[in-house]
Amino acid sequence: MRRAVRAAAAGLAVAAGCVLVGLATDGADGRDGAAGAATGADDQAGTVRAAAGAAVIAPAARQDAPVLSGEDLDGNPVELAELRGQVVVLNVWGSWCGPCRAEADDLELLSRQTRADGVRFLGINTRDPDRAAARSFVRAHAVTFPSLHDPAGELLLRFPPALLNPQAVPSTLVIDRRGRIAAGIGGAVTAEQLRPLLARLAGEPS
Repeated sequence: MRRAVRAAAAGLAVAAGCVLVGLATDGADGRDGAAGAATGADDQAGTVRAAAGAAVIAPAARQDAPVLSGEDLDGNPVELAELRGQVVVLNVWGSWCGPCRAEADDLELLSRQTRADGVRFLGINTRDPDRAAARSFVRAHAVTFPSLHDPAGELLLRFPPALLNPQAVPSTLVIDRRGRIAAGIGGAVTAEQLRPLLARLAGEPS
């Protein structure tokens, strides 16, 4: 009997160690504890690990993206709703942000490569009071997709904090064809990291 109890206790200790290792791994990918916990819950609901530590949210659990509208860097009107029916990559960036410069060329490349698959890119330029600085960034990286100008970060506050930390720049959200948030990625991404995620979502029914 005592041997059975000792064996059961050892088994529980091993299981607890595995849980702690899993939590430590989630924390190491650049998300805070709350985000890691949310992802763990999503995994149990049927999500799949994706680019840069993101979790693809199961279709039944996806939330509608908030209403986003405003002006681009040239003063032209832009609305996220106009892209309904397409997979939308929503990238938060600033001209002052080093990691944003590192990912800009890859995002522009991917926006051209995936356009025929029904993927569209839309930026949210934040913390750039002067549009001239943001326009210089766009010219330097030959970015062709539009960006909403959001100098105070007001648009970012419309998203669930668990999916988009308004203090984390750059960040990327992927919106499915039905206008729902399918994935959130904190930090810079590369084309190779993002491409399989977009291929999967582009293959979903609209």
